[in-house]
Amino acid sequence: MRAFLVLIGIVLLLAAGAMAMGWISIDQTRPAVVQAPTFRAEGPKVSVGTTQKTVEVPTVSVQKPTENTQ
Repeated sequence: MRAFLVLIGIVLLLAAGAMAMGWISIDQTRPAVVQAPTFRAEGPKVSVGTTQKTVEVPTVSVQKPTENTQ
C-alpha cells in the first residue's frame, strides 16, 4: 500500500513539473455546473520520419590458425 502511494506521489510530481515547464497544457472546456466538467489535454507534437542513408560497414576477415602438430 505504501509503495502504491509513493508511486502516485511520484506521478503527480512529474505531472506538476511537466505542467510548470509547459510540456502539458490542461484546459477546462465546460464549467462544472450540474454535469461533471470536461477537460482537454494537449501534449507536445511529435513527428516521425525516415531518411535514406548510406553507411560504410567495415569488412572483417577471419584467418584460421595453423594446426600445431607436436
